[in-house]
Amino acid sequence: MYAEISMQDSLEQSEVIALYRANKWSSAEKPDQLLAALRNSHSLVTARRNGQLIGIGNAISDGHLVVYFPHLLVHPDHQGKGVGRQMMNAMQKKYAGFHQQMLTADGKAIDFYKSLGFSRAGETEPMWVYGGSEH
Repeated sequence: MYAEISMQDSLEQSEVIALYRANKWSSAEKPDQLLAALRNSHSLVTARRNGQLIGIGNAISDGHLVVYFPHLLVHPDHQGKGVGRQMMNAMQKKYAGFHQQMLTADGKAIDFYKSLGFSRAGETEPMWVYGGSEH
């Protein structure tokens, strides 16, 4: 196993911000809000290698019917090694019986999520009100 996957991990703000910055996600510029959002998610999954945080993902859910996966990040040095797949497998195991598992993906992430069973939902259009130009 390349990484240790946990759904019970505790987080330090500095390691989370470093991971988000390494992936050039703008939410790193709002550290207090980011940590509060992650810690208050329905579920949080982490990946560590030799104690270092190399991946993180979260889920927002009603706890019964619908789950949305807003974030899944793997440090660029560890991408392509199955870390993201391990984390999403843990999340999908937890939410296996749910009516809807949802996410928004772009770029190379689309093929990754398709390989996990996600597909475009009919004629749906992703829509959002968003104050940034990237993640």
